[in-house]
Amino acid sequence: MTYYNCYLKIFLLLLFSVSLSIVLISCTCSKCGQQEEAVVPIEILQKANVFITAKTGEDFFNNFISPDFYRTKFVSPYYELVYRFFIPEKPFVDNLIHFSIDTLGNINTKREIIGIPEYLLSPESCQFNIDEERAREIAAEDKLDDGVKDWKVGFVWDVKYNRYTWHVLATFYELKYDEGYKGNGRELVIDPNSGEVLARNDWKIN
Repeated sequence: MTYYNCYLKIFLLLLFSVSLSIVLISCTCSKCGQQEEAVVPIEILQKANVFITAKTGEDFFNNFISPDFYRTKFVSPYYELVYRFFIPEKPFVDNLIHFSIDTLGNINTKREIIGIPEYLLSPESCQFNIDEERAREIAAEDKLDDGVKDWKVGFVWDVKYNRYTWHVLATFYELKYDEGYKGNGRELVIDPNSGEVLARNDWKIN
């Protein structure tokens, strides 16, 4: 190998290394890899906001609910809207609202409408006095078995009750393998306002 070829290879290697460094540095921004924000016409957004405020009231909406344009998408003829519901004083209340609206501003009631708290109709259902620690205590008082791993506890929208609840999931058996997962256990559904145990369900995944 000639000195010229040797120097050429070293030069190309250094050039590649510098280029790679530039690419890596350019991807350290906070939005790198994120989906672009959806563009929602203002008139559509206004109608969507009215739909939510009819259930929450304007003050509740303005304080705790905001559009999430990164998760929102347009799949013709619907805007699949996503809002974030977050109460700073109760950080476990950090959930997403989902529903669809067409290009004329009509809400699609045939698709799921998830996560809108009914504050105007039932303000007592939006107090959220029970935090995760208390939900765990209630599950222990109800003698939920410890299981084979730590309980999975979540503050989630419950479609059956059409409101937010605590779910405490105990796992009695599980098997993870390349093709999938098997497991079973028991779940408690707890009212996040009163602490009442609303349901005790067995679960199983084959």
